Amino acid sequence: MDNNQLSYIREDELIDDLQLNGLKLIQKKEGFKFGIDAVLLSHFANVKRSFRVMDLCTGTGIVPFLIYGKYSPKEVFGLEIQEDMVEMAERSVRMNNLEERLHFINNDLKDIEYLKSLGRFDVVTVNPPYKLNNSGILNPLDKLAIARHEILCNLEDVIVASRTLLKDNGRLFIVHRPERLADIFGLMRKYKIEPKRVKMVHPKVGKAPNIVLVEGQRDGGAYLKWDEPLYVYDENGKYTSEIDKIYGRI
Repeated sequence: MDNNQLSYIREDELIDDLQLNGLKLIQKKEGFKFGIDAVLLSHFANVKRSFRVMDLCTGTGIVPFLIYGKYSPKEVFGLEIQEDMVEMAERSVRMNNLEERLHFINNDLKDIEYLKSLGRFDVVTVNPPYKLNNSGILNPLDKLAIARHEILCNLEDVIVASRTLLKDNGRLFIVHRPERLADIFGLMRKYKIEPKRVKMVHPKVGKAPNIVLVEGQRDGGAYLKWDEPLYVYDENGKYTSEIDKIYGRI
């Protein structure tokens, strides 16, 4: 790490090399770090170079950086309610000299009038909090709890925001947990985002899926396609070749 990069980080932070076109991302040493969900979501999304893309619940910006690195779209935005995370994401943008292409916004996705002011997007991606906020007392200031539990927004808020932001026939890509699939389909249909494609992700063969990826189309026609399932580990406990390809290792 050179001194120039060090000037962008604080004592409790580190710089992650994304192994993608030289891109680097500032992360906390302790606390919420991006995982496989973000990597799978950015791979699942179908993004063209001419597109405007919005990532909701963006955290420190991992999905916008991965989407930019993979697809080089015209513009990528990330919306996040936690101010300190947006501030970290903005430092990552400056460190990578991407001020023209990546933009982070500190706002609440429930502020529909504000969302309307941003214009329409070809693609919306989201890795939302996936645990229902009914599992006991949670600290509303806890960063990990906010990332994992529906404290500051719920699935319906996410779908309403997506409907607002998407242009006609625009696509929503969401990563979630399989036990919430009925909720996802029900809410997408309620707000006229038609489920078009589903991919289940299993820890390994013989194990139930623990991640689901869903693509929806704003005002799309009814036709649902199931992708081949993805397995993360092989029988020897090593990453499968599909996962290695997604991570760019082979």
